[in-house]
Amino acid sequence: MLQSSSQPKPLKDRLRLLFALLPALPGCYPIHASFGHLDLMARRQPFAQAVSDANATAELGIHLQRVAAMRNFASRELGLPDNGSYRSYAPLDRDYPVWSVWVVPEFELLPRNSCFPIVGCVPYRGYYSKQLADQYAAEFKETGDDVLVAGVTAYSTLGFFDDPVTSTMLRLPEERLAGLIFHELAHQVVYVKSNAAFNESFARAVEIEGTLRWLESRNDAAGLERYRAALERSDEFFAQVKGARAKLAELYAANNSAAQKRQGKRQVFKAMRQAQQQRKALDPAWSAYDPWFDDDLNNAKLAAVTTYFDDVEMFRKLLAEAGGDFDAFYAAVELRATRLDNAATVPASPDPAARSPRLRRGPEKPPP
Repeated sequence: MLQSSSQPKPLKDRLRLLFALLPALPGCYPIHASFGHLDLMARRQPFAQAVSDANATAELGIHLQRVAAMRNFASRELGLPDNGSYRSYAPLDRDYPVWSVWVVPEFELLPRNSCFPIVGCVPYRGYYSKQLADQYAAEFKETGDDVLVAGVTAYSTLGFFDDPVTSTMLRLPEERLAGLIFHELAHQVVYVKSNAAFNESFARAVEIEGTLRWLESRNDAAGLERYRAALERSDEFFAQVKGARAKLAELYAANNSAAQKRQGKRQVFKAMRQAQQQRKALDPAWSAYDPWFDDDLNNAKLAAVTTYFDDVEMFRKLLAEAGGDFDAFYAAVELRATRLDNAATVPASPDPAARSPRLRRGPEKPPP
């Protein structure tokens, strides 16, 4: 006997149904963002509940046990917030929790900002649907802008909610998973409104030092060697990106025709690909960067890399000056943040309120 279809669906099922219908509502970004967030929050399960599920695998239990150890290490050894973030699990039925869309004009280097009430202006816009992200990007691509649609592995609300560990995060190797947790928790320590480069570079510095200490605490000599080698490649890669942006800045500022600028732009990206092939011939580990080079190279890709890496060395130096003490380091970062002149460091925004710096130490809500 069939059950009546009039029976009320559980809240989680209703949210997921609404979320599935969102691609049919073009132009409703606030609705999309709200329901996408609610859907993800509704998927959260305590670790113990997730592993006790009848369909849970033994592998999931091992993964979550490892995450719990990383999470405890983050608060105990790195001074990161001891709250409910990354202490629950959210299984996803898609490749990423969010896709970010970066848009940069054809002959410029600074990305177009999207502005919001809490975080201020950020150089991207996030979508919970790949389809909607692609649709948004296509509008700009058709007018000649450079675009990047990138999957985001972790999910963060800056501590306003208890962010979950997503199933997509568990695909990462141990050192990257640990680093990602440390990175996202760092955003809950210091966050400056409308200054993505400051925020991401700071979090990246915490990620690097935190990962090194995590691997040391595990006596993982092989992991340490692997991670340090990856850091060297990362530094070399960013140096290449920085050099390319310098060449493009000069090219775009020149009094040349659009056709000449496009030709010069193609040459810069061609040289980048050739350098990648040369590095890979000497060290096969460089093949990890192939996906970045294989896809369309453009201003948006360079902007995304620069946002996350531009000031990392400055923050690592600040940590060294603090003697490796994270509490002293965070205090120094807070002091530097309060002295920031956002009008000088952030491109002009259509939202005047976004031009005033905003510092936050930990989540702006009562502890759970």
